[in-house]
Amino acid sequence: MTQETATIRNNSTGEEAEFSLLKGTVGTPVVDVSNLNKQLGLFTFDPGFMSTASCKSAITYIDGEQGILLYRGYPIDQLAEKCSFLEVAYLLMNGELGNQQEQAEFEHEIGQHAMLHEAMHGFIDGFHYDAHPMAMMVGIVGSLSAFYHSELNMNDPEHRRISAMRMLAKMPVIATACHRHSIGYPFVYPRADLSYCENFLNMMFSLPSQKYIDKDNYIDPIAVNALNLLFILHADHEQNASTSTVRLASSTGANPYACIAAGIGALWGPAHGGANEAVLSMLEEIGSVDRIPEFIAKAKDKNDPFRLMGFGHRVYKNFDPRATIIRKACYEVLESTSAQDPLFDLAIALEKFALEDEYFVEKKLYPNVDFYSGIIYKALNIPVDMFTVMFTIARTAGWVSHWLEMMAEPGQRIGRPRQVYTGKNLRNV
Repeated sequence: MTQETATIRNNSTGEEAEFSLLKGTVGTPVVDVSNLNKQLGLFTFDPGFMSTASCKSAITYIDGEQGILLYRGYPIDQLAEKCSFLEVAYLLMNGELGNQQEQAEFEHEIGQHAMLHEAMHGFIDGFHYDAHPMAMMVGIVGSLSAFYHSELNMNDPEHRRISAMRMLAKMPVIATACHRHSIGYPFVYPRADLSYCENFLNMMFSLPSQKYIDKDNYIDPIAVNALNLLFILHADHEQNASTSTVRLASSTGANPYACIAAGIGALWGPAHGGANEAVLSMLEEIGSVDRIPEFIAKAKDKNDPFRLMGFGHRVYKNFDPRATIIRKACYEVLESTSAQDPLFDLAIALEKFALEDEYFVEKKLYPNVDFYSGIIYKALNIPVDMFTVMFTIARTAGWVSHWLEMMAEPGQRIGRPRQVYTGKNLRNV
């Protein structure tokens, strides 16, 4: 990392000061304002942190203008084409793709950590049957702090690595347990002979009288591939709201399972991980193909509260590179499942309409990854209230990678944002 300087002037006092200009491998340079208050008596004001770098990281790089997403330097399209989700998880956590032996050992260890403590089943049964799965996820993942606390030494890199592996391994098991609790079905244990995505599908959909995997161990490869692809695309996305939440909670030295639970809570919001669920709600609101022009007009009207969910992106100003990849998989899944849901026809018609509409083309409001992922999950019979849970499983790979990176850095300080106070001045009772 090279270092130059930038001059900041306080026009109200005429004072000037030099500040370090930090340049990463690629991307926009940043001004190190950590001493701004000491030198000029000022703080910065940046709602949403849109112009503030909160950390240094070597994990993920995004160029929203060019539609670029890199994991550890590898383009997302290459990883999606050539790697499995656990290969990408290894890359995110370790910085390099593993060789054959390293990857095999990694996946074996994931299998060893997948099983839940039997006492957790009683904890899960304590939730009301219609509790939202994300509410259950927050509580259950947070409860891992009670199961794995006394043995955790945060100063030991190996202890931290094992904690990260546990979270990655247990997340799909916890997710499927939440679903099965809500429908009153018994839990299904993970199997050592199945891949990560195969295990999820088996634990999710096996019935007491009919197993998801048949006697010949057949499992729909299109479903597995689509799930694998979605997990890769959602594995990490730089310093988004949930990842930043994990980092902020981790800066206090809190138990890592509690930090991941905090990230799950942040992901739950409809503006973040709940966006693909919002896409399905929007399609249900539109209702039929003949009403598309009406709702397109509402979306263009600045005075109308209706928003076209799943189009455009806060970061990607040109196109979402993940959407280009997932669009093909979406059509493959719809074709293979022979899905007859009218919402699918509506979604395809809406996509076509928006791609040809001058307003959306001019503003580059193209379908994003949330638009297609919601359709895929519905075609795979994933319940709508489980959509954000699916995001949670995938994003755990990114969260634990950022946690490992952060905890390995020397001189970490607790996060403590500033504020602009707008309350009453000093007064007496």
